[in-house]
Amino acid sequence: MNTKERIARDLLAIKAVFLRPEEPFTWASGIKSPIYCDNRLTLGYPEVRTRIEEGFAELIRAEFPEAESLMGTATAGIAHAAITAQLLSLPMGYVRSGAKDHGRNNRIEGVLNPGTKVVVVEDLVSTGGSVIEVVDALRDAGAHVLGVVSIFTYGMEKATQRFEQAHVRYLALTDFDEVVRVAVETGAISPDAQAKLLAFRANPQDESWMN
Repeated sequence: MNTKERIARDLLAIKAVFLRPEEPFTWASGIKSPIYCDNRLTLGYPEVRTRIEEGFAELIRAEFPEAESLMGTATAGIAHAAITAQLLSLPMGYVRSGAKDHGRNNRIEGVLNPGTKVVVVEDLVSTGGSVIEVVDALRDAGAHVLGVVSIFTYGMEKATQRFEQAHVRYLALTDFDEVVRVAVETGAISPDAQAKLLAFRANPQDESWMN
């Protein structure tokens, strides 16, 4: 079993990913979604956590061998960046969603020297907006961002466009389509539900998938 399938199975098994096309979730943006992902739960399952961090380490060694530091996104990417950095014997830090309003007013925590080659570690990517803000903050601080890695991606076209516009590589351990495929294979959802899920992923703003 390859990493993509293994992680998809893990996320479904621990209910880090919920598929509920008949009772959609409402995202903060107001979008009605047949899927909800909470990868923070992976930290509570040592075997799953280990496979994720080893997957990240393997991915970074293969795709970003020149990486000199890992930077986690606050807050969900911090623990994954820390554990993966330990496996790779690399420094790590993290990037806040905004600068602190006290102390040194840091947004970036940890050692980051100008020119440092950095990989950003995120837990999931939907439209890509928040992680691109992290990339921009690191670049403003003088870092050379090699790319972004995440546990899961929805595979939305908006995210693809944003990464292309930002000129940053992006890789995920598993994705929406693989999770849905595994869910059908294991009987967690029906083929009819699969069609709804894929229609949602193709255009989240179009709620016709619910009909």
